[in-house]
Amino acid sequence: MTLTRSHTRNLFAVSAVLAALLALAARPAAAKDCDRACLGDLVTQYLNDMTAHNPAALPVAPSVRFTENGVAMKLGDGLWRTASGLGTYRQDILDVAGHTAATQAVVRANGDSVLLALRLNERGGKITQIETMVVPHDKDSLLFDPAGYEKGNEQMAFVPSASEIGSRAQSVAIAMKYPQGLKIGSFVKIDTPFASDAYRIENGIHTAGAGCSRAGCDNIKTQTIIQHPGIRARFAAFDARLGIVLLYLNFGNTRQYGPGRALVTFEAFKIYGGQIHAVNAVLRMASARAPSGWGPERPVKVRPAN
Repeated sequence: MTLTRSHTRNLFAVSAVLAALLALAARPAAAKDCDRACLGDLVTQYLNDMTAHNPAALPVAPSVRFTENGVAMKLGDGLWRTASGLGTYRQDILDVAGHTAATQAVVRANGDSVLLALRLNERGGKITQIETMVVPHDKDSLLFDPAGYEKGNEQMAFVPSASEIGSRAQSVAIAMKYPQGLKIGSFVKIDTPFASDAYRIENGIHTAGAGCSRAGCDNIKTQTIIQHPGIRARFAAFDARLGIVLLYLNFGNTRQYGPGRALVTFEAFKIYGGQIHAVNAVLRMASARAPSGWGPERPVKVRPAN
């Protein structure tokens, strides 16, 4: 059979198309960003690899950055060196749209319980940012009862109906009513929308609502609080399934905690039906000027309701 020039051109064209298709097939598929299950798995792997002292097993991006209590470290240092096991409490906050997996958990280190707040950022299934707050039982923890997270704390794990959970913007706006109340020293004047049975747990201690034993703390909204004029806030994550907003707060220098000292906290707010039902905080003392390493933490602006 004799090929004409037309046939030859067609064969070359077909060959070029086949070559292009084969090249595409040989090219590795782009890694997908995490869904909810994948984010939860990243938290699990982080905790397991940490207690196994095996940072090399963690799926991190080449540019990954790791901090503990605001200090940049080599991955594998800090709590990674001393962690020996996991406690029984862990509350994940998984933000698919924000590519963020966070948790508040209890870890064992050097034979003692340590509180851990963890925020992971991922792209393509690889961890790009690791922010941790580690709180052992020492003078900077102020309050400490890890077992308290499991006592009367069902709200945080409760799954509301989808119709009860507001948008990301709405939920964050409600959560911000909390630091706004702290700024002026009154949740009442800000009209922070607490549910009637709302409670707060700080480092495992029930400091407001059900489970709180101190005088005047049974009602979180009317409980006496001091002013925190220098309070700063940063949004960290929003779990659209559980209705949890996670904020990083620096309470600022109030002189309540000593000159130049402030509380810093990862504060989780359970929000559905337009109300705050629970507040979980992992907190520690630090310098009022200490950066988190992941800022900016912005000054809280206030528009009193009354």
